[in-house]
Amino acid sequence: MEALLENSQSTLETVQASVELVRKGGGQSKDIAGWVKHLSAQMSEMAESLHAVLSANDDIATIAKQVNILAINAKIEAARAGDAGRGFAVVAEAINELSGKTALSAEQISANVSNLSKKVEKLNLETNKIEKTAETVLCDSQDADDAMGRIAQATEKSAAKTQHIMSEAEKVRDAVENFLPSFEQIGATVRETAEGVHFVTQKSDRLIDLSEGIVQRTVALGGRSADQPFIDRVQQDAKNISALFSDAINRGEIDEQDLFHREYTPIPNTNPQQVLAPFTTLTDRILPPILEEALKNDANVIFCVAIDDHGYLPTHNAKFSKPQGADPVWNTANCRNRVIFNDRVGLKSGQSKAPFLLQVYRRDMGGGEFVLMKDLSAPIFVNGKHWGGLRMGYRADG
Repeated sequence: MEALLENSQSTLETVQASVELVRKGGGQSKDIAGWVKHLSAQMSEMAESLHAVLSANDDIATIAKQVNILAINAKIEAARAGDAGRGFAVVAEAINELSGKTALSAEQISANVSNLSKKVEKLNLETNKIEKTAETVLCDSQDADDAMGRIAQATEKSAAKTQHIMSEAEKVRDAVENFLPSFEQIGATVRETAEGVHFVTQKSDRLIDLSEGIVQRTVALGGRSADQPFIDRVQQDAKNISALFSDAINRGEIDEQDLFHREYTPIPNTNPQQVLAPFTTLTDRILPPILEEALKNDANVIFCVAIDDHGYLPTHNAKFSKPQGADPVWNTANCRNRVIFNDRVGLKSGQSKAPFLLQVYRRDMGGGEFVLMKDLSAPIFVNGKHWGGLRMGYRADG
């Protein structure tokens, strides 16, 4: 703002100086225009005078011719008079010679005056053109003067506003400096809160892992719980899927390399983003009977899906495998196949190699609806290699 104010003041000074130059030039243009008009008037008077001189000279030439004729007549009469007319003949001869010279001089004067008159007329035309140009320059000078005046006024207003902004900016700066300690305190508090949230999240994750481990160890030691039927079901179905995958490889329906391929091809114009893998066609063909039977077996089961170790879910239950529409919220709730679920629960389900993994979480059903669910998973191995896991979601309060 200080630099802007300095530039505004400098511009104002320049504009004011330019205004003075334009006004000075305008005054000089007025003087030139006036002089040109006066010159034009003088040239017109001179042209009239030359015309008068030419007319008078014509009269002189006429008189010279008449005198010449009289002199010739006088010489004739003197010759007739004989000796008595000799003196008169000498005078007549002198007059005749003078009239001849006068006529020649009058002719030369007429030629010179005519030539001068043409030049004066040409100069008079040029003077008239210059006079019109001078009037145009005078009008342009006045317009430029007015424009520069407006620029000067605008620049003055800009400088004044800049000065006002400077004043307000100083107030803001003072206020910021006064509030800066509070801002720093708020920032420190936010950082402490973030660190606390991160610490609590880590503690919660460890507590969840510990509780999940307790459930798994309890079952491994022979303990029974309400989840046992689901555990038995998901483990058996995972073994069945492992066998189906192995049989497909043995029959040449898919290469083992394609089954473990982890580069996905996005499906255009999908939201949420859906992708395809080389094994998607295979899972669409062989998995639905197992997945749909799990839902029929118990009304509390919400879904049953197989995911790879990256969280990719190629084939879902029929009720969650509808074609996508234009509404992303509706798609999130109804079009959940071919989506990568790489959240904490999804990745743990796909990457766990334990006999089973039981997790409890709030499932996003789309449209702001969440359901508290238990996520039970068992690993899927193909020819001794870990492919992913079978996930079964059922109501936590069922």
